[in-house]
Amino acid sequence: MQDRSVKKTWLGQSGNSLVLLLAILAIVFCIFTFLHLSYSLTNENTSEANASYYNGIFNWFILPANWSGFLTRPWTIFTYMFMHDGVFHMIGNLLWLWMFGFILQDLIGSRPIIPLFIYGGLVGGLFFFACVNIFPGLKSIVASGTLEGASAGVMAIAWAATMLAPNYRFFPMILGGIPLWVITVIYVLIDLAGIANFSNAGGHISHIGGALFGIAYMWQKRKGNDWTDGMNRFFDWVNNLFRPNVNEESPRKTFHYNTNGTTPYKKVPNLTQKRIDAILDKIGEQGYNKLTDEEKQILKRAAEDDSN
Repeated sequence: MQDRSVKKTWLGQSGNSLVLLLAILAIVFCIFTFLHLSYSLTNENTSEANASYYNGIFNWFILPANWSGFLTRPWTIFTYMFMHDGVFHMIGNLLWLWMFGFILQDLIGSRPIIPLFIYGGLVGGLFFFACVNIFPGLKSIVASGTLEGASAGVMAIAWAATMLAPNYRFFPMILGGIPLWVITVIYVLIDLAGIANFSNAGGHISHIGGALFGIAYMWQKRKGNDWTDGMNRFFDWVNNLFRPNVNEESPRKTFHYNTNGTTPYKKVPNLTQKRIDAILDKIGEQGYNKLTDEEKQILKRAAEDDSN
């Protein structure tokens, strides 16, 4: 049963929201890189080609720091988190997202990943916009400053994972491993240093906004309030629009037996590989606690059969 029960949430698994999010970020980056390349190939002057691309396309999807730019492009509060202008910026965010997202998804399932990323990005964008327009020391960013990248959403996932499992260990073969909370704190300290020396201060400010949301989300989840449920229900509704209605079941007839208090038979769940894989996929999406008693019984029987 080793090959069945140890099936982890990994790249390529069905229903893996983390893989879907990584793919969306990579595809968006490739599309805009292709557009940038097309501008460069059709214009002899490199400076003019770059100016045409950024003014005509790219700048319409990143978040401006000033009110006039935001009011003309309000959708950028959402689109900026999917935009990356540099390869290393994009790869770095994907690596951090994969690392923290894998931990979170493996512990509580995949459904919170995308909503948590989006909410963290929205809060990070609003936090950036508010800070640069309120604090006098950041007013120099307002005129031409912009915000792009998935870092705020990634930071929300990072802090949610850290709040959930702070002692999760990396590289356990080295002195027992490095706790997850240490890596996250180091990342935040780098962000704070970036604000102090104005090295991408706006971006680092958005990271703090995303981190605060990740902390608040996990704090509320421990109280039984999952802020991602609403967005997940919306995703389910949209998904069902493109699928046949499989929820309606025909009425079943119920037969009664006079057995003097004894059960005529005991229902035994059908044990098939397809059924087991479906249960394992459900664990990857929603976590083990969401399984029904019948599904848990199926996994137990499968483990017993494999050990015999």
